[in-house]
Amino acid sequence: MKIITWNINGYRSAEKNKHFSNLIRDYAPDIICIQELKMNEEINNQWGYYAYYNFAKKKGYSGMVVMTLEKPLRVVDKIGLEQFDDEGRFLLLEYNDYYLINVYIPHGGRNKEMHPYKFAALNKLLTLIKNLNKMVMICGDFNIAHTELDLKNFKTNYNNNMFSLPERKKIDELLNLGVIDSFRYLNKEGNIYSVWPNAYNARERNMGWRIDYIFINKGMEDKIKRAEYLNKIYGSDHCPYLLEIDD
Repeated sequence: MKIITWNINGYRSAEKNKHFSNLIRDYAPDIICIQELKMNEEINNQWGYYAYYNFAKKKGYSGMVVMTLEKPLRVVDKIGLEQFDDEGRFLLLEYNDYYLINVYIPHGGRNKEMHPYKFAALNKLLTLIKNLNKMVMICGDFNIAHTELDLKNFKTNYNNNMFSLPERKKIDELLNLGVIDSFRYLNKEGNIYSVWPNAYNARERNMGWRIDYIFINKGMEDKIKRAEYLNKIYGSDHCPYLLEIDD
């Protein structure tokens, strides 16, 4: 099974040079979780996927889709937090043996002005996962770099949004629920990121952050065949993350 998560930062701009279509053509994922569609209409689904959307009420903002070759038993698009649900930031697909979650955690604000909202969303997500009765895969943009390995300039960001200790502890809480960071299981090195600022030639200089993840249940480690950030794929300030696991 191949799973891709990607904050696409606007489907129209990402598909302008066929980056999205080429990703599907070249990697043929079984499941692709997209965040930040930034539109309120379905994409041209020419690949035979079942597609499940959660659009934001505000047009051209946020929104997501999960495209899957296997039809789920049910789909849930609300987590129980009004602003979060109105912004189209959550999808849960239930299958026979597991749940798949696509999530887009709020940024939090440069001056942490939106941290109450961000932490409310994280707490809702943690509570939901704690109460699930099957295995789970959690894909998406968490807007948090977990450790010093996960951003270039960690020394100057200890108290900043996306790397503050309270935010990082929320990733710890998630891991304590019995999941692992699928990428870190195979790769303990730094300098591998999933998003880069648009200024200062940051992507070319690899001045980035790793904030896009796929978490999977403990016990599935030996099933991981490949875990790779596809940083040569453009179309967004984020790159896709590919996880391949044995069924």
